[in-house]
Amino acid sequence: MDYSNRNIVINELIGLKARIIKSLDSRQYGTSGTVIDETKNTLVLETGKGIKTVMKNISVFRFYSGNGSFTVKGEEINFRPHERIERAMRFYRARK
Repeated sequence: MDYSNRNIVINELIGLKARIIKSLDSRQYGTSGTVIDETKNTLVLETGKGIKTVMKNISVFRFYSGNGSFTVKGEEINFRPHERIERAMRFYRARK
């Protein structure tokens, strides 16, 4: 998939590498791994220390793909995966 800073909020996140670069929960800060599952409110990451479930709405993520890295606020992706294309369009339009 061809990710860009703009379309990252409406595309599939499972399979991407991710790191939490900011979080209101200090236990989540710095967590990194591969996204293996997603719900409306959480991302499930496979890390070197096991499986971690992290809250979307209180975090800022950096996602890594072959096209580079992209910073995403959790509120921009805090939707069910199958609803993201429709509901995240306002964030898509605001991103450059």
